[in-house]
Amino acid sequence: MKHFKPYFFTSLLVAGLSVTNQVSLAKLNNHIHLTEAPQEEIALAGLVKSAETGETIPSVSIIADGKAVGVTDVNGKFQVKVPRGAEVRFQYMGYQPYSTRFTEDNQSLLISLGSASTDLSEVVVTALGIKRDEKALGYSVSKLDNKDLTEAMPNNWSEALKGKVAGLNITQASSGPLNTSRINLRGNLSLDPAKNQALIVVDGIPMINGNISSGVDQAYGAGASGADKDIPIDFGNGLGDINPDDIESITVLKGAAATALYGSRAGNGALIITTKSGAKHEGGIGITINSNTSISDVLRWPDYQYEYGQGVQNRNAAGELYYSYDLSEDGANTGSTSSAFGPKFDGQSYFQYDPATGAQSATRVPWVPYKDNIKSFWRTGTNFTNSVALDGATDRFSARASITHTKNKWIMPNTGFDRLVASLNTSAQLTEKLKLNAKLSFTNKNSDNLPGTGYNNQSIGYFMIFQNPNVDLDWYRPIWKPGMENIEQIHPFSSFIENPFLIAYEMTNSLRSTNLEGNLQGIYSFNSKWELMLRSGLNMRQDQREQRRPYNTANFPQGYYKQQDVFFKETNTDGLLTYRDKLSEDFSFTGSVGANFMHNQIRTSNGVARGLMVPGIYKLSNALTQAVAENQTVERKTHSVYGLINIGWKDKIFLDVTGRNDWSSTLPDGNNSYFYPSVSSSYVLSDLFELPELISFAKARLSWAQVGTDTDPYRTRSYFETSPFPGSAGAPAILFNDDLKPEISTSWEGGVNFMLFNNRINADVNLYTNNTVNQVLRVPLDVTTGYQERFINAGKIQNQGVEILLSGKPIVSKDFNWNTTITWAKNVNKILTLSEDMGVDQQLYAESGTVYFYATKGGSIGDLYGYGLVRNEAGQVVFDAKTGLALRPTDIEKIGNAYPLWRGGFQNEFSYKNWRLSISIDGQYGGIVYSQSHHKMTEQGKLGHTLLGRETGTVVGDGVVQNADGSYSPNTTPVAINTWYADYYRRANVETNSFDASYVKLREARIEYALPKELCKKLRVGGASIAVFGRDLAIISKFPIFDPETAALNGATIIPGVEMGQMPTPRTWGMNLNVKF
Repeated sequence: MKHFKPYFFTSLLVAGLSVTNQVSLAKLNNHIHLTEAPQEEIALAGLVKSAETGETIPSVSIIADGKAVGVTDVNGKFQVKVPRGAEVRFQYMGYQPYSTRFTEDNQSLLISLGSASTDLSEVVVTALGIKRDEKALGYSVSKLDNKDLTEAMPNNWSEALKGKVAGLNITQASSGPLNTSRINLRGNLSLDPAKNQALIVVDGIPMINGNISSGVDQAYGAGASGADKDIPIDFGNGLGDINPDDIESITVLKGAAATALYGSRAGNGALIITTKSGAKHEGGIGITINSNTSISDVLRWPDYQYEYGQGVQNRNAAGELYYSYDLSEDGANTGSTSSAFGPKFDGQSYFQYDPATGAQSATRVPWVPYKDNIKSFWRTGTNFTNSVALDGATDRFSARASITHTKNKWIMPNTGFDRLVASLNTSAQLTEKLKLNAKLSFTNKNSDNLPGTGYNNQSIGYFMIFQNPNVDLDWYRPIWKPGMENIEQIHPFSSFIENPFLIAYEMTNSLRSTNLEGNLQGIYSFNSKWELMLRSGLNMRQDQREQRRPYNTANFPQGYYKQQDVFFKETNTDGLLTYRDKLSEDFSFTGSVGANFMHNQIRTSNGVARGLMVPGIYKLSNALTQAVAENQTVERKTHSVYGLINIGWKDKIFLDVTGRNDWSSTLPDGNNSYFYPSVSSSYVLSDLFELPELISFAKARLSWAQVGTDTDPYRTRSYFETSPFPGSAGAPAILFNDDLKPEISTSWEGGVNFMLFNNRINADVNLYTNNTVNQVLRVPLDVTTGYQERFINAGKIQNQGVEILLSGKPIVSKDFNWNTTITWAKNVNKILTLSEDMGVDQQLYAESGTVYFYATKGGSIGDLYGYGLVRNEAGQVVFDAKTGLALRPTDIEKIGNAYPLWRGGFQNEFSYKNWRLSISIDGQYGGIVYSQSHHKMTEQGKLGHTLLGRETGTVVGDGVVQNADGSYSPNTTPVAINTWYADYYRRANVETNSFDASYVKLREARIEYALPKELCKKLRVGGASIAVFGRDLAIISKFPIFDPETAALNGATIIPGVEMGQMPTPRTWGMNLNVKF
């Protein structure tokens, strides 16, 4: 009995512990041991969805009594076992966690997670369509939602990105209603202007975004020789065919670390577009109707002068300036000049053009200006966009179908387009393990006429330059001379100035375009850890183009007709095997391996009738001589394998490692395989360290990456060039290189993201550096070799920059809220080296007119070269003492750079109860634009600044002349005004015709009213809103023509820093109605 009491009390203690803590008693060697009793487990399975959107949420952590037991798969599904009665917590960054206890098995759970009230992090779609928690990313991303794109809807949705993403630049050529966009991220990596565009990915499939030239490779075409002396036509590209109403969100991946998994085509960054999908609705099927109506006029006009009329300082016997259309008793003909250095409009009368007779007026008529003779040509444009979308979802199936029609009448008469977009997006959970996603989109776009751009007789920009102040626009309206329809046009002042209404209504450029895009994706979840994704996508586009040129035009006196069929096709097939698991309580792991097979094909067929037998009949069979035809097919293939590993430690530190290898058909054997890796890391500082209370969240990131870029096809072997003449081919002018290597870019990126004052202020700062080597360049060869140029690898280009995003909520209250966002970015581009094999220290890589873009060691991409002014050591302009004209330099020099020093944007949103006001302002500082229009209108005396010297008839240049002893004295030699302006602002003088490209624009403004919920219930609608908006409403800029946001369209290549026959920028006002059922 002596041991009875200890054992008795111990037994009671163990019994109590067994009840409360699930332990058991064991006796070993006369000792009592406490062991944990095995807990009874229950099985749970189900789905985790977003409470707001109904979309499933992958990678949700499931924690039972503090221990991780699993995560949801890519479809948001889970299967776990947990102790009976344990507290089970579902948590995912960007959502409010959900906790509950379960006491019995449940195989059909539906867990809804509401969005977190903070913006600490959110889910973003990254490369290959993988959804990631933003805080886990070691590189910078920007995310935009549908509202950012449709607040003030432009014709081309990409224009809505301006000013909203730090480091993103959009360049357009001001080339009409389609206005092709070039999207660039973090500067130019390549000297090839056509290779600096970001990749566009729609629902995981790269899209065709190419543009094929209409047949002219230079925007400057005045005086061009050859049979096809036409102008560039902007027929648009695939980017503009995406329907913004169908876009759910866009993730902008800027750096190489973010895009390395997409391979060579994403070397310049990528835009990952996710389209809308079906969601659950109380009534079963949801219906959304969106109607958008807008009108447009011209944002800004040049400062035209209407004080003096046509002439070149012609004087009569009395020494007075005079005007005469054809020879008259007043003097010789002065009506054939394009210059406006004639007499002042001062109440006098002259013999002028009589539109009734098409000849000189019988009597003198008043000499008056027609101040609306350019502006009245342009009309008020209209745009109507209407869409209907139906969507719905069950637990196992979701679908969304939409149809959108756009009817555009652009501000230039007889131009515009019709576009119909139909799309279907479905998702079906066929079994517990297999999910299928399918998407199909069809676009039909038609235009009877798209305007030509550039500087040549057929462009409306050319007419606006040459129109004189004393010429009534209505004189041109009949187009054809009476009885000479389709044979002789009305252009009474010069045969080189085409009738503007002939340009608009007879010189047409029509387009019939169809675009089909679709993909099928299957996801098989073997279990909660393993899943396999297989996906195949097809993108096809066919453009049928026609260009009609009537009789009696300067470049085509006997007419001209061209048919051009362009067919784009690309297939992408990829697979991705993923494994995800918790390695321990602290470490999470995700690993994936995959492959991609890409095949791209472009076919062009051109048929040309150079001259027409019968005027006005536009058929190849009506060719004056034998019609010529030319066909070309360009193909490329890329096969790839890739892998990625994501490791997380305590949800505080994250490490990503990726690798990809491409095999490209455009590179030679031995160089066509290239591998590039990336490493990125993220550190949640606010979880790792105890920070001041004002810091709500803080994260640091660091990444390193390489990405390779191949070259264009058919550069590694000798190929004959196609010829329009049957049975013939052309010898190549460029020597191939069978040892070409891929361009390789190596980048470092680091940044911090922090939030202050309970997330009221958010700041994101990013620094990056990128070095690109092995540029594929064309360098000159001695003509005795039989070639003009050859391909080589050479050069090293560096881009360094900083990107800043600041956002805040200055006012947060029940009824009134104010949100504000500032973006700012600066990129510094430097050419570190060129090849010694070139034999010169410069490389010409682009030109437009008299502007040359040279790459020089120590210079930057975008450096403009041309002739300037001769200056002395003090910077004063040196003039010729005898002529009074500025001295001309013997060599060209650097005039400036096309790219700005920095860009920025400023967005504000104010909401009061059911009202919402949003305003977006953006701009840039620095950069220059050469203006061909300014040169010519100054030479001809059409702009306001040419009024200097009109009273005296002379101008004295502001500068100095050099004396015999080498010293300088002020210039005092007067020059006749027409001679002065023609020489000082001559076309070759790039310096005097280039201007600061800085601007500030009121880009968007919108005020919206949402109907109260109570009223919507009475009307039996789910929601409704009405809004008025404006786009491109105002601009502050020193640029003298329409808009500094312009570029030259050299065929299919956009060349920034050059204005070449620019058309006006539209200013838009509109109304939007949105109703949901």
